[in-house]
Amino acid sequence: MADDQVAVMKQRAIEAIDQHSADLYDLNKSILENPELAFKETYAHDQLTAFLAKRGFDVTPHYTLDTAFRAESGEDGGLTIGLISEYDALPEVGHACGHNLIAESGVAAALGLKIALEAVNQKPKVKIVLFGTPAEEGGGSKIVMINNGCFKDIDLCMMVHPCPVDVLKPDILARDSVTVTYKGHAAHAAAFPWEGINALDAVVMAYNSVSVLRQQMKPTWRVHVIISEGGVKPNIIPDRAQLKCSIRAQTDDDLEVLMKKVTGCFEAAATATGCKVAIEWKSSTKYSHLDTNNTLAELYQANAETLGVTFPPKADFMASTDMGNVSHVVPSIHVMYSIGTTAPNHSHAFTTAAATQLASEKTLIASKAMAMTAIDVLCNQGLIDKVRNDFKKSHVKSNAE
Repeated sequence: MADDQVAVMKQRAIEAIDQHSADLYDLNKSILENPELAFKETYAHDQLTAFLAKRGFDVTPHYTLDTAFRAESGEDGGLTIGLISEYDALPEVGHACGHNLIAESGVAAALGLKIALEAVNQKPKVKIVLFGTPAEEGGGSKIVMINNGCFKDIDLCMMVHPCPVDVLKPDILARDSVTVTYKGHAAHAAAFPWEGINALDAVVMAYNSVSVLRQQMKPTWRVHVIISEGGVKPNIIPDRAQLKCSIRAQTDDDLEVLMKKVTGCFEAAATATGCKVAIEWKSSTKYSHLDTNNTLAELYQANAETLGVTFPPKADFMASTDMGNVSHVVPSIHVMYSIGTTAPNHSHAFTTAAATQLASEKTLIASKAMAMTAIDVLCNQGLIDKVRNDFKKSHVKSNAE
């Protein structure tokens, strides 16, 4: 397709998103003001699906999960572009990760792309698919949706995520979680302490062992531990205690190594105290590391820069997301964008920042860049070939390692 027609389509996408900006801001605010936890996002689900249906999308609500959805526009026979909206909140701090903005971004990009394609006579065959994916904050809905076949017809997938800085290729770590329960024997702490087996001692030993392990951990490894149960009264030797732990590493393979190391800490504490231990990893919803597609990332960067965005060369961001799992089955990007705050994600201050008009404006810039990137790929066969080549090379390399 001629460059001038590509430029026309991009400009139409930008204009369409601008024309709907007030409605998009209202949509994101309504989700922010009604925060819902993982798999309970009924209000957000209903607001988003109604908004999309009103604007001509073919919407499948409750798409393989109660609070997931699929909204599509276009036709079969060409590429299928995947976009992502998230909308779950966090306990106590609400939308402190800005998922109200991620909901807005996916809708805006899909809407801008739909209107841009409808505005031209000679256009490529394409289907636009917006996925509503609940429960990113620990629920791993995208993993369930992958297993349900939701991404099997998608050629590429994009989403953006708010944070304090602009990061094109964030360090998205592989992550797994574990619950470790120790069982001992209760006894009177003063009269018969020798009769007891102290489960709290086991938890404390496990916690301290993990702390000692940190000296030999790679700089990119992360282990987070809390004591979730520690007994009921000081004069009763605890016969049950529990810790919860999340671990992160730069690759899925590194995560397996770290799992073995922390498991050794948990088992050693049981042996030392005489407790029985149950170690329950949540591997069915283990988050994979993000495999950023270089071609898509470069296209996104080029488009975002025309909209005034700059990516600082030393900017970095470490987190985990089930979008990492999507990137292992579909060529993907997960770009972080600044919303004009220095507040860290998962803080009350970030919740406040995510409610501002500025945050919505920054979100719509990121949405425009996604729509423009999709237009580039749709209008140049060589680009989708490069995207697929990058994906293939990355996975050949990963399997060899």
